[in-house]
Amino acid sequence: MSTKDSADPELPVIAPRGDLDAETVPPLADELESAGTLHPGLVLDAEGIEFADSSFLNVLLTFHRRTDLRVAAPSPAVARLLAITGTDTVLSVYPSVQAAQVPRPRTPGEDHTG
Repeated sequence: MSTKDSADPELPVIAPRGDLDAETVPPLADELESAGTLHPGLVLDAEGIEFADSSFLNVLLTFHRRTDLRVAAPSPAVARLLAITGTDTVLSVYPSVQAAQVPRPRTPGEDHTG
């Protein structure tokens, strides 16, 4: 896994690679936890994930509830997992890291104090 510099310093990019299952997902969860305490949002570059199971999905949903988690460039395996479970309608999924880094427009009633 690696954390890339992003165009928006408030949204670090975390790019796991390979298989993510119950044995290999804890380092990803730790990295998301660390980055999530320092930033209001995170981009997960999912392009290099070759396999993902329910433990990976659980991590995504956990961090989706905690922060502005954006899943970018999902690999075919990740896209299939998200589609089969319906979580592609719950999570913020983007076609590329660049698209995920575009600031979201503020919504009416949003706290503008920072």
